[in-house]
Parts: sequence; structure tokens; C-alpha cells
Amino acid sequence: MAVQPSVPTFAELFTPKLVTILSERYGLADLRADMLAGLTVAVVALPLSMAIAIASGVSPDRGLYSSIVGGFLVSLLGGSRFQIGGPAGAFVVLVLTAVQRLGAEDFALAVLVSGAILIAVGFLRLGTYIKFIPYPVTVGFTAGIALVIFASQLAPLLGLRLDHPEPGPLLPKLAALFAALPSVNPAALALSALSICTVLAIRRFRPHWPTMLIAVTLAAAATWALGLPVETIGSRYGGIPGSLPTPHLPILSLERIAAVLPDACAFALLGGIESLLSAVVADGMTGRRHRSNCELVAQGVANIGSALFGGICVTGAIARTATNIRAGARGPIAGILHAVFLLIFLLVAAPLARFIPLAALAGVLAIVAWNMVEKHAIATLLRVSRGDALVLLATFFITVFRDLTDGILVGFSLGTLLFLGRMAQSVEIQTGLPLVEADRADRSGNGGNPPYDALEATDPNIIVHRISGAFFFGAAAAIGTVLDRLAEHPKAYILDFSAVPMLDSTGAATIESFVHKATRQHAAVCIVGARSSVRHMLIAHGVRAPEVRYEAALADALAVARAVRPAPTDE
Repeated sequence: MAVQPSVPTFAELFTPKLVTILSERYGLADLRADMLAGLTVAVVALPLSMAIAIASGVSPDRGLYSSIVGGFLVSLLGGSRFQIGGPAGAFVVLVLTAVQRLGAEDFALAVLVSGAILIAVGFLRLGTYIKFIPYPVTVGFTAGIALVIFASQLAPLLGLRLDHPEPGPLLPKLAALFAALPSVNPAALALSALSICTVLAIRRFRPHWPTMLIAVTLAAAATWALGLPVETIGSRYGGIPGSLPTPHLPILSLERIAAVLPDACAFALLGGIESLLSAVVADGMTGRRHRSNCELVAQGVANIGSALFGGICVTGAIARTATNIRAGARGPIAGILHAVFLLIFLLVAAPLARFIPLAALAGVLAIVAWNMVEKHAIATLLRVSRGDALVLLATFFITVFRDLTDGILVGFSLGTLLFLGRMAQSVEIQTGLPLVEADRADRSGNGGNPPYDALEATDPNIIVHRISGAFFFGAAAAIGTVLDRLAEHPKAYILDFSAVPMLDSTGAATIESFVHKATRQHAAVCIVGARSSVRHMLIAHGVRAPEVRYEAALADALAVARAVRPAPTDE
């Protein structure tokens, strides 16, 4: 007897994992482990948050505000034990273009509206559907973002001076950077190379050390000690304030909300995908299960909080979440403490940030971009499946040369069409099966009827069609073509639906058309083994008595068909 899964209650879906952890006898040893993990993640997030903010076209303190406020709220309210929230490299291009087009005030409104959208999506329990994004789409999309991020860091990596604002599209950007090559700053190039080499060397020999913080600290010390002529956070932005700003609500009006809605939807879509993908990665590393809709609600609240404090978009950060797990985190308190440690840095050591060279932060982002590319997955997808390779490449090139949102939508559409094509090919229709093969399940006993083998001999005017697979619109045309090949003077048709798990309206309409043609030929139609959902769909589309009889077993349908008198002929 099949056991029906129970429907989760509201509390089961939306209770934060923090509540679950605290109810599991959270002790002092767990707190110590979470403190160490939180400190480790904070050390990683410190330079990364500033680098992502600068690449996104805002001041570095905005990245810290996002990590502090957004990271705190994600861990406090989220549906994942180990998720670390904050600014992510995936948002760099979206945020950069939105800031340039909308300005600071409307950009903050777009982030706030995106948070409201994520809350609504979570409470409507749509988080499950976001996870249906095909794997080739996420791989191609991530690789495209990585390339765009790396291209955006070429100017600070080389210390280039551009006479005009740097173009956003990739090809014009590369042309402008090429034209500015004579202005290369050797000191900036040396600092970016130092940062990259330091990260790679420490990862090779001391992988548990905070590589990015060490690289940025060395570059800042070299800049200060040698008086290098390079741009720093101090020279570009005047340093970092030593406290959180006062919360500020953007001006709200229907006109302004309508103006920022496209950007807000793009932020919400990408934030939902990125956060749930990060949660899935965490589940794979720990064997736990996250609450997707609860996680989306937390991400929405975090984005609203980030917008109120002047931050940028917040989402689940895969690299920082993985670092949190590897550092031995026990639960969301590690993420809360990571935000607290970042706040302590902001309050105590913010003046030191003015010495950090932008070239060093660009080197950090270059490493991040390289790590974002799933090289093994790309090679596998390109080698194994032409369809998946098409989806991957289409998503990648549209993301790079067109738009991030368009890349996701086109990739998802192509992936869906590819899946439907594969599903359609899996549907089969077999005609004229020996009944002993078509209904082998009855062999064990038939309630006192004649032995099963006696059913093998059939009337040549009884035609058996056995359909197997999901009978949906993608397969309706092929199955309809077979059904349209009616015998000259059949007296009955038997349609075996025992291997059809699902039927949509197109499939039901195909069967209704077939029954109509059979009825005009005075042929009886029996449908065998249709499960309740399939039978309901057929009846709703007019496939009902007296034109059709439904039977549970092939033996019963055969008995009905044999009792039918042959159709009259014109002779």
C-alpha cells in the first residue's frame, strides 16, 4: 500500500533554522565552533565585500553594510543552517548598470522592491520552482558572469587611465581598454600580480589561511611603505566611515516603483536562484536539507534591510557558505557572528582601509571570477550532449553579449524545449501485441476465469494499442498518427493506458478525436488500466460512455470486445 506524503504545515515550511538549532540542545562547544567559523568567514568576506562593491560602481563601505545587515538577517531568519549572505559577484553587472541608469536613490528602491518580491515568492511557496533551472543554464550563466567580472577588472588590474567612462558592453569595453594600454601603471600591475600570486601560493601551501585578506594586507603595506603611485580606497573614496549609517527609507510612489520594477525583478530572480543554489551546495556538503521558501523570505527581508542602510543586493554566497562549513560551523549562529565581526572591524579598524590599493582588490576579484567558472562541468556538458552544449553556449554568449536576465530566460527556454523533446521521444505506442505480453500482470490469477494463456488467441478485428510514457502535447502528434491508421473494418479497439503516468489536455483531445473516428466506423473502444487522474482528464474531454468503456484489466476489455458485433459493410 502506497503511503501518501504528508503536507508540510506553515510552521514546518517557514520556521527559521536558528529556532531548530536552538531546540536541539545547542551548547557551549557548539558556540565555540560557530565563533571560530564566523571569524573565518568574516576574514574572507572583508576584502571580498569591498571588492564586489567597487566593481558594482558603489563605494566599498556599501559592500560592508550589505554583509553586516544582510548577512545578519539571512542567518537569523533563513531556512539553511549554514548559508552566509552578502553581496555576490553574480550581481556585479546588474548592480553596475542599475546604479548608472537609476542613480543611488532609485537603486535603493529597486533593492527594496526586490526584497518584497522575494518575500512574496517565498510565502506563495514558489521556491521549489526556482530550483527547476536546468544545470547547463546555471553553468553557462555563471561562466558568463565570471567573464564579465574579469573584463570589468582589467582597468584597475593594469592601472589604466581612461579619458571617458568605461563602456558597459563587452566589445566596446575591450576596445576602450585596448586604446588606453599606453597608460599602464607598472606599480598597479605589480600590486595586482602580487595579490594574485599571494593567493595562489597560500592556497597551495597553507590552504586554511585567509588568503585574500593576507594578499590585500600585503599590498596595502607595500603601498604605504613604498609610497606607490596607485589608486587606493582613500584616494578614490576618501576612506570608509567608522559606523553604520542611519536607516533611510527611499521615496515611495507608484511611478517610481513602476520605473524600477524591471531591475527589481531581475535582482529577485537572480537572488532567488543564487541563494537556493548555494543552499543546495550546502546540503550536498553536509547531508542536511534546507527550507527553500523560508530561505527566500529571509533573503527578501535581508535585501530590504540592506536597502535601508544603503547597501547593495544580498544573496547566499556559495564560496563563503562553503568556507563556513569547512570551518566547522554548527548552525546559523556562525553567520550571525560573521556579521558581528565585520561590524567590529567597521567600528575599530575602518581608517586602515584607506591604504588598500584598488589593484589588489581587482586581483582578488580576478581570482573569484576564475573560481566561478565550473571548468570540469563545462567540459563534460560540451562532450556528452549536443543539446546541453547548445543550452550552455547560448546562455553563456547571451549573458556576455546581451543581458544577464535574457541569458537565464533563453537558456531556460532552450532547456525546457530540449527536455520536452526527450520526453516526447520516450513515449511509445505498440500495436497488435500478443495479449499474453500486454497483460502479463494477470498471470498470477484471474478470479476463476479460463487460464490466462487461453486469452492469447484474439479476433483479428480487435486491435490493441498499448501506450507507454507521459502522454503530453509533445508526443500527441506521433501517437495521433499511429491511431489514425484505422483498420478497414475493425469491430473494436482496446487502448491500454496502464503504462501512462500522466495525460495532458492535448493527449486527451487526441484520444477524443480517435474515439470520434472509431464511432463513425461503428467500432467499440475500450480503455484499459487508466489511473484515476488519467481517466478524469479523458472524461473531462468527452471520452465517456456510451462511446467508450473503461475496464481495469485487459481480460475484461477482451470479453467486451468479443461481444461486439462486426461493423456493417457496404457489400
